[in-house]
Amino acid sequence: MSDAPFWKTKSLAQMSNSEWESLCDGCGLCCLNKLEDWDTGEVVFTSVACQLLDGTSCRCSDYENRRATVPDCIRLDLKLVDEIGWLPPTCAYALVRDGQDLYWWHHLVSGDPETVHVAGISARGRTVNENDVDVDDFEDYVVDWPLTVGERPEAQKPR
Repeated sequence: MSDAPFWKTKSLAQMSNSEWESLCDGCGLCCLNKLEDWDTGEVVFTSVACQLLDGTSCRCSDYENRRATVPDCIRLDLKLVDEIGWLPPTCAYALVRDGQDLYWWHHLVSGDPETVHVAGISARGRTVNENDVDVDDFEDYVVDWPLTVGERPEAQKPR
């Protein structure tokens, strides 16, 4: 039997539900509102977070019942991992799909769910709740950091 962690030995399709769920690093970037240009299809992130995103933990405050409050909440599954073009470059689902390893700060590697925040990858401290912003003003909150977090020096493993 291999001592390699499951994300190195299994495809996304082979993972159990608990393994799949554990891949989420708790960055909260999926829970940011995005805007799509209807003409070009370009998707941009905003710093406006879903009303259910806990700004401290960067986890959903009502994960099991989230669709009752947010009917259009996307449940990431195997098919969507391949279809969604806006997954952050640090997303464990996309990394595993592409045969890459997880970053050092991912809780499955570090053993600590806080390292995603310490490394500056998460949405912690960077968002405003969607209930506090008029939907017509979302364009004022467009940001690029969710797509560049993996490129930042602090995303690199300390020496």
